[in-house]
Amino acid sequence: MASVLAQALDSSAKEVEAAQFPKEEVWLGIDRLLSDYADVQVDDSIVIAYSPDSRGPAAWVGLACEQRHLPVTFVPLRPLRDSGFRARLAAAAPLIPDRRGKVILLTFERDTMSHHGDIRAHFASFAADSYRVIRAINAGSDLFATGLALSPEELSALNATLLARLRTSSRLQIRTDAGTDLRVSLKNQKFHYVSNRGFAQPRQFVIIPAGEVATFPDEISGTLVADFALNVNTRYDGDVRLRECPVTVQIRDGRLQSFSCENAGMSSFLDDCLKRDNARRVGELGFGTNKAVRTAVSENSHLNERVPGIHLGFGQHNQTNDAAGYACDIHIDLCAKGGRIWFDDSADPLDLEQVKPASHAHPDVARDEDVFSEEIQVEDCCGLLPRS
Repeated sequence: MASVLAQALDSSAKEVEAAQFPKEEVWLGIDRLLSDYADVQVDDSIVIAYSPDSRGPAAWVGLACEQRHLPVTFVPLRPLRDSGFRARLAAAAPLIPDRRGKVILLTFERDTMSHHGDIRAHFASFAADSYRVIRAINAGSDLFATGLALSPEELSALNATLLARLRTSSRLQIRTDAGTDLRVSLKNQKFHYVSNRGFAQPRQFVIIPAGEVATFPDEISGTLVADFALNVNTRYDGDVRLRECPVTVQIRDGRLQSFSCENAGMSSFLDDCLKRDNARRVGELGFGTNKAVRTAVSENSHLNERVPGIHLGFGQHNQTNDAAGYACDIHIDLCAKGGRIWFDDSADPLDLEQVKPASHAHPDVARDEDVFSEEIQVEDCCGLLPRS
């Protein structure tokens, strides 16, 4: 036990001791990661790649694998720029055509999701069913205990309910008790959907935490009152929770016209972010579906945008540049908890906090990756640095 933890942590005895005893709910999440998300089988080989800030979570998962008698290889990585990572990955996960089980790569980073191109290139020669890649951002106790509390099957059924309504509608009215009031037009024949649900698709990565349906609004105007949290693909060291100081945004014709927030630090940060080219465009209309997420975490985290509710992503979009009509290097998610959606002329809204799992199958038209795709050619996530 200690040898696996020490190998992952390569650090002090105190850190090893702390890593041995995650709370019960964390342990349950790790077990669900291996059983439900990774679908680990007895012949599989596990490779755990981790950044220095995620040594503890890597060690916990390594310990769980050892208890299942699974072979584990640890691969350290430096976020964003690491010229030796590709070679270390190749040594840990060589191509063996007659391998009986899969290679399962689990990556853990806290603030970034790095080396997408290297990982995609390494596994390009593998058969599609001979490997699986699961990428975690914001690795830590909250990821396992809350972000993985629901299985991919549960999230898939919730997402399927939303997709069935969205893909057959052309107009939406979205309101929350906090004051959000948005009018949206959809163009479903042009803009595709992302359905992050924790399912592994051939040649795609599984991104955790999961639980989101998103698309690109053809038109959007109105007011967003983001009263839950901020999530942004650049460094923000402040508290991202917005319950005490919501961000109120005025939108017209798909562009942010103005915003207000009583938190001076948050206002200054947003003002700086919005100076980037095309950062005021609404690039994402997103709906969180992970019912295990009830309260916001203080750090910049994808977990916050999985809360049942609406979030708008300003700047970087989730389509091709040709489809969206622009490019942007920053993505600013402003998240509101809860809300109701009216579809076309229906008088009965869908309560985003009371979505019922669908009995029908999840459609196969939605993309599962909400960070990467070969079509969009995004190389890394969440490593953008503030302008000096």
